[in-house]
Formats: sequence, C-alpha cells, structure tokens
Amino acid sequence: MSRKAPREDPDERDLSVGPAKQWAAGVPAVSHALTMAHEQMGLRRTALTLLKINQKNGFDCPGCAWPEGDHRSRAEFCENGAKAVAEEATLRRVEPEFFARHPVAELSTRSDYWLGQQGRLTHPVFKAAGAEHYTEITWEAAFDLVARRLRELDGPDGAAFYTSGRTSNEAAFAYQLMVRRFGTNNLPDCSNMCHESSGTALTETIGIGKGSVHLEDLHCAELIFVVGQNPGTNHPRMLSALERAKRGGSRIVAVNPLPESGLLAFKNPQNARGLAGPGTSLADRFLRIRLGGDQALFQALSRLVLDAEGAAPGTVLDREFIAAHTHGFDAYASHLHELDWEAVLEATALTYEEIAATARDVLEARSVVVCWAMGLTQHKHSVPTIREVVNFLLLRGDIGRPGAGLCPVRGHSNVQGDRTMGIYEKPAADFLDALGTEFGFDPPRHHGHDAVETIHAMRDGRVRVFFAMGGNFVSAAPDTAATEEALRSCELTVQVSTKLNRSHGVCGREALILPTLGRTERDTAPDGSERFITVEDSMSAVHASRGNLRPASPHLLSEVTIVCRLARALFGSGRDEGSGIPWEDFEADYDALRERIERVIPGFEGFNTRVRRPGGFVLPHGPRDERRFATATGRANFTVNELYAPRVPPGRLLLQTLRSHDQYNTTIYGLDDRYRGVKGGRRVVFVHVGDLADRGFADGDLLDLVSEWHDGTERRAPAFRAVAYDTPRGCCAAYFPETNVLVPLGSVAEGSNTPTSKSIVVRLEPPTAIPRTPSGS
Repeated sequence: MSRKAPREDPDERDLSVGPAKQWAAGVPAVSHALTMAHEQMGLRRTALTLLKINQKNGFDCPGCAWPEGDHRSRAEFCENGAKAVAEEATLRRVEPEFFARHPVAELSTRSDYWLGQQGRLTHPVFKAAGAEHYTEITWEAAFDLVARRLRELDGPDGAAFYTSGRTSNEAAFAYQLMVRRFGTNNLPDCSNMCHESSGTALTETIGIGKGSVHLEDLHCAELIFVVGQNPGTNHPRMLSALERAKRGGSRIVAVNPLPESGLLAFKNPQNARGLAGPGTSLADRFLRIRLGGDQALFQALSRLVLDAEGAAPGTVLDREFIAAHTHGFDAYASHLHELDWEAVLEATALTYEEIAATARDVLEARSVVVCWAMGLTQHKHSVPTIREVVNFLLLRGDIGRPGAGLCPVRGHSNVQGDRTMGIYEKPAADFLDALGTEFGFDPPRHHGHDAVETIHAMRDGRVRVFFAMGGNFVSAAPDTAATEEALRSCELTVQVSTKLNRSHGVCGREALILPTLGRTERDTAPDGSERFITVEDSMSAVHASRGNLRPASPHLLSEVTIVCRLARALFGSGRDEGSGIPWEDFEADYDALRERIERVIPGFEGFNTRVRRPGGFVLPHGPRDERRFATATGRANFTVNELYAPRVPPGRLLLQTLRSHDQYNTTIYGLDDRYRGVKGGRRVVFVHVGDLADRGFADGDLLDLVSEWHDGTERRAPAFRAVAYDTPRGCCAAYFPETNVLVPLGSVAEGSNTPTSKSIVVRLEPPTAIPRTPSGS
C-alpha cells in the first residue's frame, strides 16, 4: 500500500561522518521533508496533510508543543513536523498477518527504527500467556480482559496507568477520571522523565508549574537566553520566533555544551532570504558550558547584577517589584555575596570575561526571557538550577511584564495539557475535591507512583498491570535492562498505540495492543458527525485539532472511546454503577466531556464556546497576568541554593544523551543527523579530540561506553563510533535510547525524581562487540 517499502536497518559499520552544519533548515530541510512525506504517503496525501498542520481549521502537529501565532503561513510546519505527520499518515499497514510472521521474541530484538517503518496498526491484538505471537482479538473481548484483570488485583494500586504527551485534553481528563474512579493515583507520564524538574521548581518559586510568557514576549524581548536545548532539531518552529526577535533588535545568548547549527544561523525556508540567501545569524553570544554548569552560570550572572546595583544603588534592581511581590531577597543576596568564583569557573568551563560580558548584555537589556529544555532538567541538581533561573529574573522584575519571563520549552504537543487535565501522581487536594464533587465519588488521596517508581513497583511485584495511553515506555525510560525486566514481570501490559515500538515486544505475560486514531485522522461520532479534540501548547494556549484523513483502518477507536468503553466494562454498562459518571455520553459527545472539564478545572469557563473560536484561548496564569503568586508565602520566592556541579573522576567523561536530527523522542525517522554530519547510523559518541587522544582513541575508532555510579555498579553500551567534536573538555554526548542503558533507576534529580540523563559518568573502553544494526537495548 505504500509508495516505497519499509527500510531495513543498515549495517552500522557503513556509518560515515562529515563536517557539522553551520546553519539549519533552508532548501535541504524542504527537500528532506518532502522526500520522506512522499515515501510514506504519496503525493496527494502529502498535500492533504501538510497544508492542514497547525492551521486554525486543521490538526495540531504531534511533533512538538511550540505555539502558533495569530497570523500563520500556509505551510505552518517544520521539517521534523512533516516527518512526524508522514510517520502517522503513512500508507503502510501492520495487519494481523504481520504478527503471524513475527513472533514477540523477534519484535523485542528489533530497533525502534525498523518497528516504526512497518506502518500503522489496524486491529486490536492479544498475546496470551505462554504464546509466541499476538493474534487478533475483538474490542469487546479486549475490554473485558482488561477489566477482569484489574478487578482481580489485590487493590487498585496494583495497576499503573502511563500517559504520553500526545493524548488530547479530552482523553487525558477521561483517563485520569477512570483511573481515580478505580481507586489509584498511579498516573506516571512522560513529564516525569523530561520537564518534571521545571514544574517542581516553578511551583515552589512562582506558584504554577508552567512558563510565564506568550509567544509575543519572545518577539519583543531585548535579550533571550536559549539554555540547554537544540531548537533546530527539537523545536524547529522556535527558530522562526527567534528570527523575528532578532530582526526586531533582540540579542540572543546560546548556552549549550555543543554548538547547535540552528542557533548559529537559520535559513527560513518560508522566505527568499532563507531559501537563496545567507539566512539569519541568531546567537550573538555562544557560551560553550560544561555539562551541569548552568546553576553556577546563573548564580554568577545574578552576583554581577547585584554588584552593579551596589555600584549604582537604585539603578539596576527592580526594588519596587522585589518589595511588593517577592520573599527571601535578603537571604538570597547575602548568599550570593559569598559566591566562590573559582568554583564557578570550574563548573562552567567558561572564563570570567565570558560571564562578565554576558552580564553586560543583561544590564543593557530592559526585558529578558530565559528559554530552556532538558539540558537543564535531567541532572541531579536540576531543580535548584531552575530555581536559580527564577532568582535571576526576579532581580529585575522580569516576570509578569511584556518581553520578559520564564519559558520552559516542552516536547510533546499536549504534555502540558495532560498535566492540566489531572495526569499527575501527586494531585492537589482542591483538584480532587472538585473532581469528587462533580462526579459523586471520593477520589484516592494518597500519592501514586511516578515513572521511575512504577518501574521499581513492577519489578517488585507491587504493580501487576501496566496500561500505557500512547508512548514507548521501554525506550523512554532509563535503565533499559531494569525497565524490560519490570514490564516482563507484569501479568498484563496494555499499549494504546498508532504504530509499533519496542514496548510491544517487551511485554507482560499477557499483552494487548489497542490501535487508536492519530491526529491526522477524522474522528467520527456515532451519529456520523465529525468531532474535534483540544490541546494545550507550551505557552498555555488551548485550541482545537481536527483530523482530515480517512482512518488507517475501520477498526481504530479514538482514545476517548477506548477509555470510556473500558470504564463501562470495569464499572458497569450505561452510567457508572458507583457514581454519576456518564461514560456512554462522554463517548458519544466530546462537548459533554468538555462541559465537565469546565466545571472541575479553573480557567476553562465557556470551554465549548471559546475553543471553537479560531485560535482558541489562553489559560490564566497568575504570575504572568497579575503578578499574583500562589506560593506558600503568597509571593514569588527567592531561594538559596548551594552551588553544585557534577564531579568526574580522573580519566572519565560526563555524558549527555540527546536526539539525532532524524528523531522525535523515541521515534526514529531515519539514520542521518544532517546537522552533526552523521550519515547511516546512530551508535556514535561525540568527544573532544583531546579527550580521545588522552584515552588512546582517535576520531573514527570503535569503543564501548561504560557508566560508573557511586554504588559501584557499572553499565555498558557497546560499539560506538568516536566522533571528534567541538565540546568542552571532559564532556561527551550520544543519542538516546541507545544510551538509556547507562542510567540506573537510582540516579534521579533531587526533588523531581527525573532520570539524570545529562549527567552520566563514563569511561571509554575498547569494543567488546560490533553490532550490525542499531538496537534500543
């Protein structure tokens, strides 16, 4: 059914490496996106989908959570967005016959690239205990099986319900409602493994776990920090916003261990300058920081701001804002006056002159935005690092005014919406009160398991049923061997998916794969009308999403329908026998579900009316809108954080995991990283040429990565190609999920329990094996 057959995994020995790019996008981005789209969808389907991405009457791109402005082009998508849509709207199909040819044991050994290439799932399938293959099952039998296994548990906490960020607001609300009606708060989600540190730090300091800026704030900011992120690959549409800011006079400071092409220069493919001209140089200053040194950098910048205030009292700090809206300034300022500059320079690998010059940029700017992603959130000290970002902005009142604020840049297109809808293992009491009052039951009050705790609980036998609404838990989680052992220890695993991934091959004694609609597809109600869903972007804007393609199979169900039918099987047909939850009404009419969301969650008043307006609406945000801070003190909190930086023993390196350009989270679109010069493979490690030489290696050598941990344990990722790269001495980088195996479950961020995938102490050793193909294990 496809224009081109799925590709097999290549021989990693044929991998080649050339020079890294000094700019992003341009004609190659257009060409690569259209080539992949044509391979997967064909010409007509490509046109039908790409012209609907991120349009006000179209569907939200599943590729990232970057917001859209009021004025949109006809091609409101980026290269990786086109790849994401092509993967979902592909003409390739995985039908029951596929599973007859491929036993589960084989699927568990296949790479995520190979699995994703096979196409869309078309039928619900079941693997019985002891069986070697998945076989077709009816939806009714699948729901009855899940309900029966849940009821057989010793208690509700014997099940965990994972969620991916692609789930809609409606599906997420119904899902958490079903889970809490069942009696547990075991609602781990992908936020636990990425931006949990942001939410933890922001809730503590400003009273809400979300960023405080609109898209327009980036356009008019005088100074923008882009810290610990690579927008050229992970959020390419962000480059358009940075380009607009730069042309309006903004200065941009890039803070990252690796020079990222998208921050060096951007050739916008939507204008002539980008297609044929030199593009726009974005970063005015590039701080090549050592991994884990960001907390030290922001402490140093804040100290220099305080010094400038001391030299010219009343001219630098926003004293009125500090007095009226903050708490803890004196203790914070006193702490910074004791800053150890030698420790700062060691932690950052920057010179004092580089930091001082950046501080001058800050002092000259009347408004500052700090953007960040997982480069800040996946360290042991991530929460205090983000608290330092807040401290830095509070000094000059850069929260709650135009052109200034906090901008955590999230990945999944509705990961923020999922949390707003109640997908959280530690729900607030007022949310539970509102939920219980609205639906006539008493939700569980004890905290549930996050993602890392869920893995421990599955391995220990405390969680026996694992249900995943989207995502690829095996490849997203740390400590690959432990995660695989945990899932295989379950009595039942259930995966609601659009395509194959490694979590389907690494499963419980019984396993179900339930195929669901994608964002690109029409969602038809029982009465034949077409329905829409809603999503929330990184900047708290809620808008509608409407697919326009015929579903890949007549056997697909929407996520909302899957949740509601499972709930009916679990609690009784028609109305829930133990409460007033009208599951059948919710399945038939998403408006009925949105009416209940409106009554439970603040900010959604008039939900059905407002979301039907072009562009939707923006949720309220106290710090941004009113300089109102719902913290324990009632003010924005300055915090005192002891300076911390990772310590690396002699002869070792500090490794960070990252994405290839041909990748979205655990979805592998292809095996090239055009921006870093890698072609035909993924098992590469980027290391400073001096660090390679010191350890007896050279550019192009094969080597093993061995991680070392304080408890004496070691983990090995074999046969990586060394790539000499411009990174600080003592640091290196490699792609995930291939390197997830190196991160043990016990290595997590303090306060957020997020895996420390950006702080992995490794040594380099000669290779013990040479794999032919890439693998997630």
